[in-house]
Amino acid sequence: MTDEIREPRRLPVTDLSLVVLIGTSGAGKSSFARKHFAPTQVISSDYCRGLVSDDENDQSASADAFELLHYIVGKRLAAGRLTVVDATNVQQAARKQLVAIAREHDVLPIAIVLDVPVGVCAERNRGRPDRDFGAHVIPRQHRDLRRSVNALEREGFRKVHHLRGVEEVDAAEIVTEKRWNDLRDRTGPFDIIGDIHGCRAELETLLARLGYQVHRDEQGRPVDAEHPQGRTAVFVGDLVDRGPDTPGVLRLVMGMVAAGHALCVPGNHENKLGRAMAGRKVTVSHGLQESLDQLAGEPEEFRSEVRAFMRDLVSHYLLDGGNLVVCHAGLPEKYHGRNSGRVRSHALYGETTGETDEYGLPVRYPWAEEYRGKALVVYGHTPVPVATFLNNTICLDTGCVFGGSLTALRYPERELVGVEAEQEWYAPVRPVISDAPGAREGRPLDLADVAGRRVVETTLHGRVSVREENAAAALEVMSRFALDPRLLAYLPPTMAPSPTSRREGYLEHPEEAFFAYRADGVREVLCEEKHMGSRAVVLVAREPAALERRFGLAGPGAIWTRTGRAFLGDRELTHALLDRLRAAAEQAGLFTELATDWLLLDAELLPWSLKAGDLLRRQYAAVGAAARAALPEVLRALSTAGGRGIEGLAELTERQRRRSSDAEAFTAAYRRYCWPTEGLSGIRLAPFQVLAAEGANLAVRPHDEHLDWIDRLVAADEAACAAAPGPDRPQPLLRSTARLLVDTGDEASIAAATAWWEELTGAGGEGMVVKPLASSVRGTVGQGRPGGLVQPGLKVRGREYLRIIYGPDYTEYLGQLRQRSMGHKRSLALREYALGIEALDRLAGGEPLWRVHEPVFAVLALESEPVDPRL
Repeated sequence: MTDEIREPRRLPVTDLSLVVLIGTSGAGKSSFARKHFAPTQVISSDYCRGLVSDDENDQSASADAFELLHYIVGKRLAAGRLTVVDATNVQQAARKQLVAIAREHDVLPIAIVLDVPVGVCAERNRGRPDRDFGAHVIPRQHRDLRRSVNALEREGFRKVHHLRGVEEVDAAEIVTEKRWNDLRDRTGPFDIIGDIHGCRAELETLLARLGYQVHRDEQGRPVDAEHPQGRTAVFVGDLVDRGPDTPGVLRLVMGMVAAGHALCVPGNHENKLGRAMAGRKVTVSHGLQESLDQLAGEPEEFRSEVRAFMRDLVSHYLLDGGNLVVCHAGLPEKYHGRNSGRVRSHALYGETTGETDEYGLPVRYPWAEEYRGKALVVYGHTPVPVATFLNNTICLDTGCVFGGSLTALRYPERELVGVEAEQEWYAPVRPVISDAPGAREGRPLDLADVAGRRVVETTLHGRVSVREENAAAALEVMSRFALDPRLLAYLPPTMAPSPTSRREGYLEHPEEAFFAYRADGVREVLCEEKHMGSRAVVLVAREPAALERRFGLAGPGAIWTRTGRAFLGDRELTHALLDRLRAAAEQAGLFTELATDWLLLDAELLPWSLKAGDLLRRQYAAVGAAARAALPEVLRALSTAGGRGIEGLAELTERQRRRSSDAEAFTAAYRRYCWPTEGLSGIRLAPFQVLAAEGANLAVRPHDEHLDWIDRLVAADEAACAAAPGPDRPQPLLRSTARLLVDTGDEASIAAATAWWEELTGAGGEGMVVKPLASSVRGTVGQGRPGGLVQPGLKVRGREYLRIIYGPDYTEYLGQLRQRSMGHKRSLALREYALGIEALDRLAGGEPLWRVHEPVFAVLALESEPVDPRL
């Protein structure tokens, strides 16, 4: 006779849930937990009792132990962790608290009952001397257990696994199940489609515009649509009601979902139609009757399929690694991936304030204005005239059935595609108004957005961290010195110097920059003359109202420094400069060509003394004056001593002569960049990049295009000055940037660029900046595989200019200076550049100002990191 082999009992457990083990003392709950769950997933009442009293069997500490247990359980569930409670849990009052915690965090409570005979439990406890309690305890616990088993589902447990006897407990197997809404492994690309409301013809047109091929049945009805490149359509719900062909929309969408070509979440209209079709009592309104009438003409088989389809729809989906959430009415971050009636209700209907508007409709709580989540939330439900990004959310309901349009979002491209409605199919109760959620700009940056440690997601460089102390330093600068933050759409990044040169007498030389880019696989670089002024970002408006439309603040524009401060303290002078720049842009045709009414430029404002006057007086002029006063006296003293016959002074005298010559060169170096100004007279603005225009991040365009635009601005300004009447015609304001295109793989090209640099620096110029011709370039590694982001620019400064940076006689110490460490500076340059591009991307994408300001503020924070300022 052979022993009977018991088949394992498979117990499905949702990957994010609260598992409550229920059983008498000695039933084997702790052993079961150790066998099936990770140690960190199990929270034991005995362990918590030991934490608070140093004795796991001290029953007098139970109240504190369970308070601690509940606290830990709550923290784990809030963090999205599967959690198992190992306690007897045979009394309804104990379970009630755990079910409440699960509901609070919108996870499923699951009960696993270990129903082991009393005798077995008593025998096990007799073998444990630490379990010294009366013989009546286990029978009492078992009676409580038996009274509880049939009521567990009514108490709120979504799943109850009842294991009867030791053999069934031992044979049990835990099977972890993904949540139905967890499709994080689906990475797209996706085409997310807004509320359709029975507009089947518009849906077909939109799918065709998105590139889908529609398949039809023998009656010519659309029953599926497939994208040749494997894209997946995602519908945000409200497929039905109000429009002319609800059955046609359902047939097409259901076919796409069944074929794996689409996903769909339910809208509130599907929820209500499904209940009506199931015979439930509902109020027939808001277009429901149209759907019921249209479906009445369909076969019962189709209506049965519709009921099953709507019944099985999941409230929302997490997609693309959790970076994308699709639902019908929007979803705050705390509900992402959660399962509860509250989550489903919010996903279907949103949250209301309890008020009604003048049309008798509920007033929706503006959750999107407060959203700060990592995931992009795409939703519909509330019609808006135009789909607009708001705090990393976007509403795609653009009122097709009301005569508006049907809109889709291509993800991850973040491109909107729409088709106009063929007609107004249903008159709206409330007009589609522009201040609905999703159309608002949101508010500017506030303290909650920047305080503490921050992590900013960038497209170019991934996650960029900002330490709490850096954020505090940036906040001090921003709050005390910066101009109106609504205008601060960009702060320029720091720039790394070229690799240190080993050439005799040089600390920096162009060849190292060319060789560095060649090693990264970059062949074409552009060398740009480096203007010795102060970095300035310029926002100029075609008309004052233009800035109010985008930035919420009317005016001619603004000019600010690398730290966000107003560049010129004189308001009239600032406006005069902006007027000249606006006139040049108008004359050059840039506003028209770029289809914008404002421009954002990166520039140098000259002379250096215009902004650095105090620095010049306190640091550079003082050093030069001291050297010129002291060194001639030293040389006279040495000459006198030599005349008296004192020997051994030749080397010292020669060294002091070199120091005197270096001091004169130092003074001449910084004086080249200083000259007097009066009003605009003497001021020069040297733009070198057009960063952005309305709806466009231009910073990612090739650098030669930028300089061509700048040349047109300079020519327009010079022409206007030449055409001005009278002897007091104005001087040109704008200054062009000389440049040279270089092939890093061509030695002749490198030699020509080196000679050009020597010419520039020999004439007193600061040097040049070497940039990849194409912006935002990634390097290559073995076999041409793409690597990381390469430096967006390397500055190569001249020998004489470096005296200003390192001191008059720095050439005497080149050996030590060549040991300078540039790793942190290079890392900082890459991070700040990626943040700047991210800010411009968000600005171009029409995102709210707080989203634009987030990476801008991060640049300012990173600037407070300690790094050698001479680099």
